[in-house]
Amino acid sequence: MLRVLDGIRIVSLALNVPGPAALLRCRRMGAHCVKVEPPEGDPLARYMKPAYDELHEGVKVLQADLRTEAGRKLVHRELERADVLLTSFRPSGLAKLGLDWHAVHARHPALSQVAIVGAHGDAAEEPGHDLTYLAANGLVTGNELPATLFADMGGSLLASEAVLQAAMHRREPYGGDGEPHPRGVYIEVALSEAARWLAQPREWGLTQPKGAVGGAHAGYRVYACKDGRVAVAALEPHFAAALCEAAEVAGPDSRTRMYEAATRDAVAAFFAARTCDELDALARERDIPLHTLRG
Repeated sequence: MLRVLDGIRIVSLALNVPGPAALLRCRRMGAHCVKVEPPEGDPLARYMKPAYDELHEGVKVLQADLRTEAGRKLVHRELERADVLLTSFRPSGLAKLGLDWHAVHARHPALSQVAIVGAHGDAAEEPGHDLTYLAANGLVTGNELPATLFADMGGSLLASEAVLQAAMHRREPYGGDGEPHPRGVYIEVALSEAARWLAQPREWGLTQPKGAVGGAHAGYRVYACKDGRVAVAALEPHFAAALCEAAEVAGPDSRTRMYEAATRDAVAAFFAARTCDELDALARERDIPLHTLRG
């Protein structure tokens, strides 16, 4: 990864997953990262210590009670040397601590802030977590939990992107004299917007049941096999043709026949009669994009 954030100093007050995950990516891009945690620590360290340790590798962690004058003084000492402040409080919470954008900007005008919130506007005050943001955007189906924290991890990418924007803004020549821009910027990142962005293929219809990558295309599905499952992604015409040839599916045009129920049934029967090892060998021999899932 290119160290495009070399020389950028970030102070983070962001807890749980999105903030630390964003900080990890920024550190890998060369940023110097300092995190200020409450005296009781980050909740993530209590419910998943290995994840906490990985996300904070190379991060200088300090502890301070931001409700006290001493705690706020410690934060401001760090902010005097920082380029970006990363937060994940509700706006009212930051205001109570005197760390909202207006207060911070008045005291540290060159500092930028990347604020991770649940949603934009008044909804930023509403409680929520990854699961609720995914549910609001149609990404929770049935009673099963999603496979991962899509909104949190997507939000961390948006937050690290926002840090890059702030760094580029700071490095822009100001006033024609080549000096860094003297005033920081405020960039708000909403986890609900991260979920909405991830849900766009569903909104477009691509991942709906009638969509090409939602199950309608016989070459883009998960099938059962003799000793597990196989995820097939033979979407392009040449991949679809190779799959049809291997499965001995007849038809004049693989692009149209891939949407026929008879084709899906034939491909399903083909996979059901073979083991994961046989299908792995088939993928190599016929250049078919598939991944076997044993057990």
